[in-house]
Amino acid sequence: MKNKNANKRKILSIHFKHKQTKYILILLFILLVLAITFLIINLNKKQENASVNKPAEVKVEKKEEKLPPQKIYSSLLGMELKNKEELQKPVLGVMIENSVPARPQSGLKDAEVVFEAVAEGGITRFLALYQHNTSNLIGPVRSLRSYYLDWVGSYNASIAHVGGSYDALIRARDGHHRDMDQFFNDSTFWRSRDRYAPHNVYTTTNNLHQLAQKYNWNSSNFQGFSHRDDNKEIQKDAKQVNITISGYLYNSSYNYNQECNCYLRNQAGSPHLDREKGQISPKVLIAMKINNGRASDGYHTNYQTIGSGEAIVFQEGKAMAVEWHKDSENSPLYFKKDGKNFEFISGQKWIVAIGNYDGNMSWQ
Repeated sequence: MKNKNANKRKILSIHFKHKQTKYILILLFILLVLAITFLIINLNKKQENASVNKPAEVKVEKKEEKLPPQKIYSSLLGMELKNKEELQKPVLGVMIENSVPARPQSGLKDAEVVFEAVAEGGITRFLALYQHNTSNLIGPVRSLRSYYLDWVGSYNASIAHVGGSYDALIRARDGHHRDMDQFFNDSTFWRSRDRYAPHNVYTTTNNLHQLAQKYNWNSSNFQGFSHRDDNKEIQKDAKQVNITISGYLYNSSYNYNQECNCYLRNQAGSPHLDREKGQISPKVLIAMKINNGRASDGYHTNYQTIGSGEAIVFQEGKAMAVEWHKDSENSPLYFKKDGKNFEFISGQKWIVAIGNYDGNMSWQ
């Protein structure tokens, strides 16, 4: 009996121990779960705190640098234009007389480029070019010479004139030129009553543009001059320029004027005046040395305009040696220095053809 009770107590003791172990394991499991849960909660809180405390990312928008709009300058005068389309505005060329009865002329001061050469007998004649400038009175308009067509061709320009030498008219009327001969376009020109013929034919840029539109000459495509800003501080070495082109009545001189940064033109010992606008004062004077002689008729002058040669540019009171180049009638007239296009200041350009036959120049 005692052994049975002892065994029974022993069994109960073992059962109690097993049950105790089971509860301990369950408790440990619960504690482990709680610990893991606690760790997860703390980890999440740390991440949230880190996210809250982390400085916000600043998004920097990259702004594209806007360059100032590129300025556009006209090819002849160097004046600022509103858009590129204006570069192709048609160029008008007009032959203007320079005999003594034709003085003072009208419209020369408005011209953007003026070519000066001898027509015949030492008498000079001007080719005035207008693209963006306008003039309400241009003249007296006179006859054409063949070499002026080569200069006109450089600018894809029309040419207004009253007849011309035989060789000039043969070329001008070949169907490949923008010929504005007064003989066939009488309504574009008129004769004034305050001068006698043939020194009294006049026109306007408005009349010429209307005639150009009639023939559908609505644009001019050409390579013009290179330009730069003025530099009045440049060293002066050509404040007075003297040009011998034929004789006293047609020789000219130019006095540099600091105020306008231009050259005041004199002719036959007196200021050369535009009748409506005062003394002619180009910003740039170009003296081109060109071979010249008599034309085939033995009377008119001829110039070798195609090729190359020496030239002197006078601007800002300084003389600079350059080279002129022209390959054909319709190719550009280039002026180069050290192999690069010479840069002119903006303003009227007066180009004088100084022939080796009868021309000369000096400056100081």
